[in-house]
Amino acid sequence: MLRKQARIVDVLQYLCDVSVLVTAFLCAYWVRDSLLLSSHIGHLFPLYRYLELMVPTVGMWSLLLYYFGLYDAQRAETLQSDLKKIIKVAAIGTLVSGALAFLLKLDFTSRLFIAIFGCMALLGLSVARVLVRSAAMHVRRQGLNFRNILIIGTGRRAAELIQVIEAHREWGLRVIGLITDRVNWGSRKLGQYSILGPPSSVRNIIKRHVVDEVIFAIPQKRLEDFQETFLVCEELGVPVRVAMNLFPCTIAKMGIDQLGGISFLTYSTTPQEEVVLAFKRIFDVTTALLGLILLSPLWVIIALTIKLTSTGPVLFAQTRVSLNGRLFRMYKFRSMTEHAEQEKKALLSLNEMSGPAFKLTNDPRVTPIGRFLRKTSLDEFPQLINVLKGEMSIVGPRPPLPEEVEQYQPWQRRRLSMRPGLTCLWQVSGRNTIQDFNQWMRLDLHYIDNWSLELDMRIFAKTFLVVLRGRGAR
Repeated sequence: MLRKQARIVDVLQYLCDVSVLVTAFLCAYWVRDSLLLSSHIGHLFPLYRYLELMVPTVGMWSLLLYYFGLYDAQRAETLQSDLKKIIKVAAIGTLVSGALAFLLKLDFTSRLFIAIFGCMALLGLSVARVLVRSAAMHVRRQGLNFRNILIIGTGRRAAELIQVIEAHREWGLRVIGLITDRVNWGSRKLGQYSILGPPSSVRNIIKRHVVDEVIFAIPQKRLEDFQETFLVCEELGVPVRVAMNLFPCTIAKMGIDQLGGISFLTYSTTPQEEVVLAFKRIFDVTTALLGLILLSPLWVIIALTIKLTSTGPVLFAQTRVSLNGRLFRMYKFRSMTEHAEQEKKALLSLNEMSGPAFKLTNDPRVTPIGRFLRKTSLDEFPQLINVLKGEMSIVGPRPPLPEEVEQYQPWQRRRLSMRPGLTCLWQVSGRNTIQDFNQWMRLDLHYIDNWSLELDMRIFAKTFLVVLRGRGAR
């Protein structure tokens, strides 16, 4: 997944390029047929005749863009290289269009129109590339959209890997430090990167830092020495990259990837299909927007009812744990008394859920209106804001509290390897009637290991039935 986000950007770039080509085609027709030109060389044929040419023309230019490698998922080209390729595409596309118009005797096609379209397409495609790259760099300069990388090894391989990452900041990779067993690691550094500890400290380092991927940059002959370290990463649900397929894996799926010409075998326990995951995100955003818009009158009624029936704020914000340990503020309609968090300690002995989670039937802190909101799950709706912000998904493991995560067993932490959601298998498989915390965790891991868009749609549909029946709600 080192270049996963870049692949998604390539798909979006393609859609952007198609939009640019269509716009350039229409603008070229308008410019050529404007009063300024038509008064001297005559009007063009009606627009509908030219629209018949638009689809094959845009298709041909798209193929040229693809042929010159502008949508290659493994590409690591500079902006200057991209612009040179676009110039070649524009030159060849314009010449081929003119030649085909001549050979096919398309007498209604203006050669000046073809030239204007070629120039506009060249300009539009170039500007689009500059804007997309500039936007990506701006986002990353703000500290967003980065993947945190932990490197194991400080030899030649590690140095080469760091050089590649440093040379391509646009990939959005950030090295948080290195692990090695060859130096006095307590106060040493490799360049600007801190050596965080020996291999035996991997578990604690991953718990203390947000780690999206671990890379083993060590000699082949030493891979066997790091087998235990690899298994720890697999247990915690953190994707691992190594140079050779020498480690046994019972959960993680293997894939092949490249970074600056360096080949890797990737082991990951989470879904890796970039385009399908992009559709999941599109579904999240679309559903969240529709929910926020269509249900806004209901939200006003709920807010007024909460305000009129109890003291305290309408919304309840609480720190939760998201993907790979990221912290965020999750929103809910307040369903408890104003000081419910302070009153929780007195109720811990009544906890009906095994493990670190707290569940209590007839919780005295729940207000009358809050009981209705919980039964109908209306209290969860403000989390659509978290979905829009990218902190949550519509479907995914429920976001835990930081103090719950601290008590996780190692195998349970793997549930943090996928973005949390509004609903999940636990929600449609019994909800609060499931009192075994380990069973809840196994349901979440089953979801991660078997994830697909179809599974998301089934869970999403079943959620409505569960909510309507009020099954398992408290």
